[in-house]
Amino acid sequence: MIIRFLAQIALLVISVGAIRLLLKQCRKPSGWFGRLILRNMNLRHLGVTNWGLSHVAIEEDFAILDVGCGGGRTVQSLAARASEGKVYGIDYSEASAVTAERTNEHSIRSGRVTIQRASVSSLPFPDGFFDLVTAVETHYYWPHPEADLREVLRVLKPGGQLVIIAESYKAERADRITEAAMKLLSARYLSVQEHRDLLETAGYTDVEIVEERSKGWLCAVGRKPQEVVSECVRPYQVQSLP
Repeated sequence: MIIRFLAQIALLVISVGAIRLLLKQCRKPSGWFGRLILRNMNLRHLGVTNWGLSHVAIEEDFAILDVGCGGGRTVQSLAARASEGKVYGIDYSEASAVTAERTNEHSIRSGRVTIQRASVSSLPFPDGFFDLVTAVETHYYWPHPEADLREVLRVLKPGGQLVIIAESYKAERADRITEAAMKLLSARYLSVQEHRDLLETAGYTDVEIVEERSKGWLCAVGRKPQEVVSECVRPYQVQSLP
């Protein structure tokens, strides 16, 4: 009886440890296990990414930033659409940056894609640099959402757009399982109105929220005004860009 009890305790400890490891890897992939997670994300997020990107116009010569680029599949898709422009991907995970580089190896060699390790809270780009910024399955984890959205606003050109794409949001009908999972991930679980309020408070205009209720997907789009009050964004000095 004692041996069986100890075995059950050991199994529980192992299970809890595995869950914690998985949750940690979802937030910030690292090591060989993180690379496996990233490859899975590249495949699993393809549908929601393509659906979300269908709600913004992408011109061939656009300069685009993908925040939280993960395994780099979104960067790859954006580079195919902006065939005469350039796509930058950033992620605060070293494993993500390495995997994204491998995914986009050819485009990096041709100079059309750049991947680097960086945080949304301090983007290594000058003011008004991008036509479009994308964030796929990542804004849940941003450390300071309103300030981070203002940082994104800073690097957008006047009239440029931010598109947030998510496969989980707080719908009118409560999903207790998803809500519990988001709590375990320490991820923000926002409603449609909360997404709208967050973008508008950060200074975005023409905010549109699109839902795919049958799949639980959300796409939030906001635009940088043609004229932005200077104190809404921080000054940034940059010597050169890759």
